[in-house]
Amino acid sequence: MSGLPALGAARDVYRYRKQRGVNLGSWFVLERWITPRPFRDAVQPGQSDLHVAQGQNARRNLEEHWESWIKDEDWQWIVDHGYNTVRIPVGYYHLCGPEPRVIQNTDFAPFQNVFEGAWTFIDRAIQTAARYHIGVLLDLHASPGAQNPDAHSGTGTGKVLMWEGSNPAAATFALHVLLSQVIKYDNVTVELLNEPNDKEWLPDWYANTIADLRGISPDIPLCIADAWHSERYCPWAGSRQDFVIVDQHLYRCFTEEDRKKWGDQHAAELRQGKAAFQELSKQCRGNFIIGEFSAALGGQPPGSNVTEHDRQRRVFAKAELELFEESCGGWFFWTLKKDGDWDAGWSLKNATQAEIMPAYVGRRKGRVPDDGRREQAKNDALAKHTNFWKGKMAKNEHWRFEAGFLQGWNDGKLFINFPGNTSLSEIGYKTEWTRRRVAEHTAAKGTSEFIWEFEHGFQNGYSTILGMV
Repeated sequence: MSGLPALGAARDVYRYRKQRGVNLGSWFVLERWITPRPFRDAVQPGQSDLHVAQGQNARRNLEEHWESWIKDEDWQWIVDHGYNTVRIPVGYYHLCGPEPRVIQNTDFAPFQNVFEGAWTFIDRAIQTAARYHIGVLLDLHASPGAQNPDAHSGTGTGKVLMWEGSNPAAATFALHVLLSQVIKYDNVTVELLNEPNDKEWLPDWYANTIADLRGISPDIPLCIADAWHSERYCPWAGSRQDFVIVDQHLYRCFTEEDRKKWGDQHAAELRQGKAAFQELSKQCRGNFIIGEFSAALGGQPPGSNVTEHDRQRRVFAKAELELFEESCGGWFFWTLKKDGDWDAGWSLKNATQAEIMPAYVGRRKGRVPDDGRREQAKNDALAKHTNFWKGKMAKNEHWRFEAGFLQGWNDGKLFINFPGNTSLSEIGYKTEWTRRRVAEHTAAKGTSEFIWEFEHGFQNGYSTILGMV
């Protein structure tokens, strides 16, 4: 971890804080069931971005949608309900404005004139999010050739051709362009792919692409999809020394087995599976997010009414959030809103209004303890630490505990004081942040068998200030 910049900047808070987020679905990568209007002139079957591009008035229809789908009132709603991060799906073709080569030899090559203005809208979204002190996770939802058979992978053909010919290299190039465009912003991180079909060579592609992106930034968190196999990719990410986050998507509404159960049953299974879920998180050092989840259910109790349906969703959503809060660095509801009919399973705004999702997520900000309380807390903690180990060690370096306590306290203060009106910022990727602080401490003060004292002090100092807010 040598050579990384020192922690302490605003970008570090954006990158390391607990991400309580929502997807801004169908803003750039369209999904007809969320936003049907942009498909009004699309060619049949009218389900994907490519179908829209192949239809009449494509540029006008798309730019009208990009301009109007997410407004200032939506950003304010996000902040007012405590959310601090958004996940924005984008396609590689949305990058053809700043870099036309991203669509060469792809399905979207004929449509540069349709998509060349897209990046202006995405760039504006990032800057708007920053004004509200909201973080942005940009995920490559559609890759060259399509990484999964779903229409939201861009083409809508049902074919998965990402691994054919030059497409793997083209996907890496698109991500290189994407990161190059956003690295100037403090509030942005990047996800390499959305829901790719798992292949035996996917880990190698991840490794090669990450190596390329590390040439742009050695320390930005990079997110990988688990390809529906967290048991494979969590250990893989955990074996790396850099900051790689694993994204799992959790739904309970699509399979035949899901349809046989309702909210009470799914909630019970989540609670019963807590240990296994936490083990996955542990395998990747806690660098684990739920990039998509919802309150949608595949089944409901026979003969139940709308009130009972909402109760089932409420029980299910509560179990999800309890699991995610305890086990993950972040989570993102799919999706913020839908055009058209009420849908309390998929629309966060509807789910919140129905009291299925909480009216406020995270903790509200409070008053930060002053330095006088810090000194007293430090002295108390050091005395307890010293007394506990008295007579149990032939040697010690309790000064490292004291240094760690002060660092933990000050880092807590850094997060708590982060500006904006979202919920209170707190460290989400605790192991990763602590590793960085330990490395900085070791570089400054030398290595020792008592480095653990610094770690213990750090954890104590951070938890102490957080408990006082």
